[in-house]
Amino acid sequence: MKYLSKTIILLLILFASSCTQKKETTIFLVGDSTMANKPFANGNPERGWGQIFPLYLNEGIHVENHAVNGRSSKSFRDEGKWAKVLENMQTGDYVIIQFGHNDEKIKDSTRYADADTNYRQNLTRFVSEARQKGGIPVLATSIVRRKFDEKGVFQESHGMYPQVVREVAESEQVPLLDLQQLTKELLINYGEDASKKLYLHINAGEYESLPDGRNDDTHLSATGAFRICDLAKSEIIQKVPELSVYFKK
Repeated sequence: MKYLSKTIILLLILFASSCTQKKETTIFLVGDSTMANKPFANGNPERGWGQIFPLYLNEGIHVENHAVNGRSSKSFRDEGKWAKVLENMQTGDYVIIQFGHNDEKIKDSTRYADADTNYRQNLTRFVSEARQKGGIPVLATSIVRRKFDEKGVFQESHGMYPQVVREVAESEQVPLLDLQQLTKELLINYGEDASKKLYLHINAGEYESLPDGRNDDTHLSATGAFRICDLAKSEIIQKVPELSVYFKK
C-alpha cells in the first residue's frame, strides 16, 4: 500500500509538471486561395504560400493554415471559419490575416465587402477579437495579380484594398506584412514574360490535373509560392522580430 501511495504521488507530480509546461506557440493563417493549402493529387501544380510556409520554420512553433479558396473577409466570418480560429487560439498565438482578392467581387453579395466600410470594419474586428483571446494579430496586404499592359508596364488591380489594410494596421498598432508592395516589385523585376513562372501558366498536356493547360494570373505555382514565402519571411523578421528565432537559417 505504501508503494502504491508513492506511485500515485509520483504520477500526480508528473501530471502537474506537464500542465505547467509552456505550450507550443501557433501561427494561424487566415485568408484566401493565394494562401491556402492545395491538393497534391494528379500532380496539381497550384500552391498557396501558406502551404509552403511551415517548411521555413524550425521545431518549436506550429502552423495552422485556415485559409480557404474563394473566401473574403465577409464570407470567412459568415461561414463560421473565423469562429473556429478563435476557438483554437490561445494566449501568445499569432494570426496572419490576408484578405482582399474576393472582397472586391462587387457582383457577389456573399463575398463583397466595400473597401472603405465593411472591409475596414471586418479587419478591425479580426484584430479586436484576436486580442480578446490573447492572440497577436498581423495584417497582410494581398499579393498582386500578374497584370501588364500592352507596353509591358505593370498594372495595379486591387484598388483601395491594400491601402485600407495599411491604414487599419497603423490605427490599430498591428504589424503589417506589405505583400502587395513586395510582390509588385517582384513582378516588375521579373518582367512580363519571366513572371509567368510565378503563376499558373501551364501548357496543355503538361499536368494530368490540367489537360487543357491554364493561363491564370492570380494563383501561384510552386515557384511563386516559394518566392512569396521568401518575401513573407523577410517581412516577419523585420515586423515581428520575436518570431525570427523560429526561421531556419
